[in-house]
Amino acid sequence: MVRIHILADNKVVQLRPKGLLAEWGFSAAVDGRVLFDAGQKTAAYNNAILLGLKPEFDCIVLSHGHYDHTGGLINFLRSKPKLFMHPDAWLRRFHEGVHIGMPWCREEIENLAEVIEHREPVEVSKGIYALGEIPRKHRDVGIGKVLRDGRLTDDSVPDDQSLAIKTERGVVLLLGCCHAGLRNTVEYAEEVCGDEVRFVIGGTHLVALKDAEVVEVAEWLKKKVEFVAPCHCTGFRGEAILASKLGEKFKLIGAGSVIEI
Repeated sequence: MVRIHILADNKVVQLRPKGLLAEWGFSAAVDGRVLFDAGQKTAAYNNAILLGLKPEFDCIVLSHGHYDHTGGLINFLRSKPKLFMHPDAWLRRFHEGVHIGMPWCREEIENLAEVIEHREPVEVSKGIYALGEIPRKHRDVGIGKVLRDGRLTDDSVPDDQSLAIKTERGVVLLLGCCHAGLRNTVEYAEEVCGDEVRFVIGGTHLVALKDAEVVEVAEWLKKKVEFVAPCHCTGFRGEAILASKLGEKFKLIGAGSVIEI
């Protein structure tokens, strides 16, 4: 069985335990072994403790270098964990003139963690793969500008990666923001794992798509998966469309949710 705790999300959807925090961002823990993203500030750390998790992980994976996935990172670096990330996650990024990149510099993090930069898939724990840079055959969803080699250019967020978790029932795909595009990410996870994606959890960035495009995604997913549990950058309209199209295959989740497969 795989147990996934949602530690940070834009919303809380349950009454207990008391004191759960929400913030714009995402973080999740897999089997208490691997931390995937760290939220924006303190929600992930606070919620981990409330959910009975020891907030010291041997392995941390960053989905990409945006503040709402990396801002809370410093809270989880007390045990000098292995930190897996794409090298582009360090780059400075901007949206409408506001910095939206990682709020920590390389020196700060390297003093507190064993940084492992990668572009290729890596098995970070038994049966859990950080996918690395994802090929983009279908539409992706970039945002803002990135400072690269002294020039600001459109940012396709090439560092965006997800976690693929192998189970007896198929692959569980855990998404941070999915800037690489949902279909691209699903297909690459299947290539890496040699099995079909049956469960999709996390941020899908459907907030950037038109309603008709979200409907198309929903109809594609319905034929493919056992369930979809979207959150964070899916957006309220995106979640509403997925719920209406997927029916029982849609799961409502938020900070504090626990998903067992």
